[in-house]
Amino acid sequence: DNWAFLYAQRLALKQELPLHVCFCLVPKFLEATIRHYRFMLRGLQEVAEECAELNISFHLLLGYAKDVLPTFVAEHGVGGLVTDFSPLRLPRQWVEDVRERLPEDVPFAQVDAHNIVPCWVASPKQEYSARTIRGKIHAQLPEFLTEFPPVVHHPHSPSCPAEPIAWEACYSSLQVDHTVKEVEWATPGTAAGMAVLKSFIAERLKSFSTHRNDPNKAALSNLSPWLHFGQVSTQRAILEVQKHRRNYKDSVDAFVEEAVVRRELAENFCYYNENYDSVQGAYDWAQTTLKLHAKDKRPYLYSLQELEQGTTHDPLWNAAQLQMVQEGKMHGFLRMYWAKKILEWTRSPEEALQFAIYLNDRYELDGRDPNGYVGKLQDVAQGCLWSICGIHDQGWAERPVFGKIRYMNYAGCKRKFDVDRFERRYAPTH
Repeated sequence: DNWAFLYAQRLALKQELPLHVCFCLVPKFLEATIRHYRFMLRGLQEVAEECAELNISFHLLLGYAKDVLPTFVAEHGVGGLVTDFSPLRLPRQWVEDVRERLPEDVPFAQVDAHNIVPCWVASPKQEYSARTIRGKIHAQLPEFLTEFPPVVHHPHSPSCPAEPIAWEACYSSLQVDHTVKEVEWATPGTAAGMAVLKSFIAERLKSFSTHRNDPNKAALSNLSPWLHFGQVSTQRAILEVQKHRRNYKDSVDAFVEEAVVRRELAENFCYYNENYDSVQGAYDWAQTTLKLHAKDKRPYLYSLQELEQGTTHDPLWNAAQLQMVQEGKMHGFLRMYWAKKILEWTRSPEEALQFAIYLNDRYELDGRDPNGYVGKLQDVAQGCLWSICGIHDQGWAERPVFGKIRYMNYAGCKRKFDVDRFERRYAPTH
C-alpha cells in the first residue's frame, strides 16, 4: 500500500531490472528515543521478510542517506531512484543531499505516498484553514482515493543477494535515549496495525462521531503509531472505513474529515511554512496577541522537569502527561488542553512551544510528525503550534496570557467528560 514502492516496481518491470528497497537508518532524529526506533525497526523486519518472499532485495544501510545511498547506487549499478515524501525540514534536506550526490544519468523521482492527494497537487500555497482546503481535496479524491494495485512477485533477480541484516547491530549504532521504554499496548508492524484497524471498524467506529472527544470512551481508531511509521497506509484505513458508510455515515464522514482534510492541512502548512515549529510560523494576528500578553502574570510557572514528571497542581494535566509517558499516546482532546496549559504555565509562548514539542516528540509514538506540530485531529495527533498559537483558529475573547487564542480550563473539561475517572486511571503510583 505504498505508491512510491509501486511506482518503483513498475519502472523495474518495464526495464526488466531487479528491484532494491533501501532504508537508511540515521543514528538520531529530533527527540526520538529507543521507544520510537524499536517500533520502527521491528516494523522494518516485517518489511524485509515480505520483500524476501517477493524476490525483492531489502537493504538496511547504517548512516545518513547522503553518505551511504550514492555509494550503494554506484556499487549496484542502480538505474533509477524513487523516494517517498515528508514535508518536514530534515527529511526534505536528506532528499536534496542525495540529489546533489547522484550521478547525472540516474533519474530521481519523489512520490507523495504519505498523503491521499499529493501535497503539491492539493494546493500550490499555504492554506489558511480546513475551510479553504476542504473543497480542493474533495474535488480530487475521485482521482486519488483508489484501490492499490498489487505488488507482484518480482521476476528479475539481482546478480548478488542482499546481505543479511544484523538487527542487533542496528540498535548498537543508535545515539538515542534508552530510558523511554517501549509501550505494551502497541505491537509494531503492518499485521498488528491492520488488526487494530479491523478492531476499530468492528468495535469502535460506531461510536466515533459521538464519543471521540471523551477520553474515557473507547471510540478512537488508535492507529496513529502505525500511520506515522507508514506501517499502515492512511489510504488503506480510509478505503476500509468507507465500506461501512451505510451503517455509520456520521462516524465515517468524521473519520475522513480528520484523517484526510485535517491531516493534509497539517502537511500543507509544514510544506509551505518553514517556521512550522516556531512562533514565527503563526499568523500575524496570533503573534501580535501573544506578544501583547507576553508580560502577563502567569498563575503558575513550571520547569520542563516538573512538567515532564507530571507534578503540577492540576491532576487532569498530570494524568494526561503520565498517559503519554506510559502509553506513548495521549487522547486527542486532552492534547489540546495539555498544550494550552503549558502556554499558561511557562514564561513565554516561545518556551511553551519548545517544551510542548520536546515532550510530544520524546514520548508520543506519533511525534515528530506534521500533525504533532499543526494538526487539529482528535484521532491522529494534536498540534502544539495550533494549540499554543491558534493556527487554523479564529480570534477568541481577550484574556490574560492567551490574548485572543482559544482558552481551555479544568471546569470546561469537567462539563465534557468524567474528569475524576480519567485522573484515577493515570494517578501516580507514588
